[in-house]
This record gives sequence, C-alpha cells and structure tokens, in this order.
Amino acid sequence: MQLKCIVVDDDLISRKSLQRLCEQHESLNLVAVCEDATQALKVLGEEEIDLIWLDVEMPVLSGFDLLERLPTTPQVILTTTKTEYAFEAFQYQVTDYLKKPISLPRFKLAVEKVLEAESRTKNVRSQSGDQKAIYVKAEGRYIRISYDSILYIENMGDYVKIVTTSQTFVVYTTMKSLEEKLGTQFLRVHRSYIIHLEKIVDIEESNLVVASKVIPISRANKAELMNRLNLL
Repeated sequence: MQLKCIVVDDDLISRKSLQRLCEQHESLNLVAVCEDATQALKVLGEEEIDLIWLDVEMPVLSGFDLLERLPTTPQVILTTTKTEYAFEAFQYQVTDYLKKPISLPRFKLAVEKVLEAESRTKNVRSQSGDQKAIYVKAEGRYIRISYDSILYIENMGDYVKIVTTSQTFVVYTTMKSLEEKLGTQFLRVHRSYIIHLEKIVDIEESNLVVASKVIPISRANKAELMNRLNLL
C-alpha cells in the first residue's frame, strides 16, 4: 500500500527533514512540499491526498486553520515544537502528534498508525461491496437508494448531493464517510465527485460524462479510473 502525502511547514529545516524521511519510506509517495497553508489548500484542491504532515504554528493560517477549511480531511499527523496543542489535536481526530525534532523510529511508528487506519478503511469498503443499497435520511424518514440507481455524488461542503436516475438527495455527511460505505462499483474520480463506473457515457482527457453531467477527472485519480475500466 502506498499513501500519497504532502508536507506543510513554514520552517525550511523541518520541511527538508520530513521530505527526506518521506522519500526514504517505501509506503509513502510525497506529492508536494508546502511552506504554508495557502499552498497546501491549492494542492489539496487538485490532488486526492491520503496523509498530511502538518505543522501547527504557521503565519497567516495555522495548521488548525487549514483543517477547518477542508470539506473532507485525509489522515493528519501534526508536527510541532510544543506539546500544549495535544488536546486540540484530539478534537480534530488526527492520527498522530509528533514533537520536533522527529526521530526516525517515531516517524516510522506514525506511518504504521496511518497504514493500519487505511487497512481498516479498506476492510470496511470491501465488506460494504456486498451491499446493494444505502439509506439516507430525508424529511424525517430513511429512504432506500439502490446502488444501481446512483449516477454520481457531488461534494457540497458539509453536505453531499446524491444524484440518481429519478431524483436528487442532499445529505449531511462527508465524501470520505460516504466513500467508505459504497460498493466497489463506485470510484472517486475527483475531490468533489464519486461516480458509478457503469454509468459512464464517455471519457475525454480530463473529463467524463455521466448522463448529461460533465465531471472532471483529477490527475491523481486518472490511472485508477483507467485500471478499473474494461478497456480494449
């Protein structure tokens, strides 16, 4: 298993240190090294990232400010020179909390925690692949939506829009949570979209069409999409 990760830290020495550690670990694919939260938000808007190595104290936007701005949050390992942020880190449900300078054994332990969490998530997805429907709450009742009727799902911040062949549902949940519940016939092709693979009409270089909806394909998800299709 390989995890796509980014480093976000305003300190040059810390960035270089984490970059070196990530590049030497076989389970990590370092996508970007960012010196502030603004750069990180741009990368996170374009790429599907599994893990953020995130400094807490940064100018303009802190690490916690960055987390507040994300509609869905990948796994996060906070890195800091101080320990007083531990309680706040717990509130954000981060995977681990490392005090600088980061030793190699502690770094490896943190990566193991992330890999274990990813493995649990994949097991949930595998088990959910046997299901044929999800239930969503609408107008005070739970409505059954069969997988086969779902065309695509769109991220709307704190909500997601589930578009089916007959109607549309807006549900208070996250894309990550929903992705973990869906079957194997679904694939996240972009940060903002999950599609039913069997509903694709055609595919171009960076877009695909489901019904009449043109949906972008991120660079990070293009290879997985092509691997999942029955290509001639």
